[in-house]
Amino acid sequence: MTPGTPGIDFLFGLERFGMKFGLANMATLCRALGHPETAFPSIIVAGTNGKGSVTAMADTALRAAGHHSARYTSPHLQRIEERFVIDGREVPADTLEAVASRVRAVVERLVASGELEALPTFFECTTAAAFELFRDARIDVAVLEVGLGGRLDATNIVTPIAAAIVSIDFDHQAQLGDTLASIAFEKAGVIKPGIPVVCGAMPGEALDVIARVCTERDAVLVNAGEDAALAARVAATPMALEGAHQRANAAVAIRLLEAVNDLASPRIPVGPEAIQAGLATAVWPGRLERCRWGGCHILLDAAHNPAGTRALASYLEAAAPGGVTLVFGAMKDKSIAEMLRPLAAVAREVICTTAPTPRAQHADELARVAREAGLRAEAVVDPFEALTRACSRERLVVVAGSIFLIGPVREHLARDILR
Repeated sequence: MTPGTPGIDFLFGLERFGMKFGLANMATLCRALGHPETAFPSIIVAGTNGKGSVTAMADTALRAAGHHSARYTSPHLQRIEERFVIDGREVPADTLEAVASRVRAVVERLVASGELEALPTFFECTTAAAFELFRDARIDVAVLEVGLGGRLDATNIVTPIAAAIVSIDFDHQAQLGDTLASIAFEKAGVIKPGIPVVCGAMPGEALDVIARVCTERDAVLVNAGEDAALAARVAATPMALEGAHQRANAAVAIRLLEAVNDLASPRIPVGPEAIQAGLATAVWPGRLERCRWGGCHILLDAAHNPAGTRALASYLEAAAPGGVTLVFGAMKDKSIAEMLRPLAAVAREVICTTAPTPRAQHADELARVAREAGLRAEAVVDPFEALTRACSRERLVVVAGSIFLIGPVREHLARDILR
């Protein structure tokens, strides 16, 4: 926590309450704030993987089309300000502090009056802060990344003009259920009556659920995952973000932006040139992000579930045929064996480490699971010592497994390079 930032400190202090699902707190909080979530049109983006990338592409394209746009994403890699981007720039720390203090004052009043039975969560309050920031800035449109799930996520308090469900795969089963159909049902909660809903490629049982919900709510389903002409168009389009999975994400972003362009109200035109610019210039750090540290080539990738590591392994098969040294850290609640198995084919060795968060699985346990998955593994608890050791192997180093590992490593590298 930073001295002199009581509002932001208040937000971080809420992290100890963990996650809580349901929209009752958000409804109370938004009502007390004067419904900032209704002050601008919203586009909501859900999905197991790829939702942050699609959010970044869509926001970049909207700006290229001349719109005063904003985006809200989570989690952040290094700074909380990363979550709140207006016109392509993170909100200044003092602006966020002022709004966080405003949210804090309202929360404390609601708790004192009994309108809130307990303090909201960190994510609920940061989402409310995003709405306040965007209303204050008088934006034209916001692109909102769902935090987890969809139906009961704090972002789902909005009534969006369009929605995307980028992908469906296994992750967060404790919260979302242990079948693809149950996960799809939770993510389909972002579907509102009459809006266009763009889906990426996904298993049939998941798509069936989304199609049923669209029918029930009279929403228009656009399937970007089964469109050969669109896939050919994406293949020929210059892209800033690397990997075949990003081209699948781009297909969703294109159809989402076209759906927004076609709306009669509100009018938010987004032409083909703006869409192409969005794909060609979008920045989304920590996703197949390359850097050099001394003489070592490093690839940072926030693959944090089995679908993410499958995409990473597919990329590395072509990009690093000689194999890589993997620095791996993951959270306790993840399917770690399922994450590591796809990487066994591309990782010559894995150095397991403990990400700097209480939620992290210990390096020793990760190494044990890695060995059982067929990898040559060792445990180095400190992430920066693990990185140093990996770089001594004289091959490409890949850091992956959790955003909560990527962020601190990225910050460490930037600080050391700039020193």
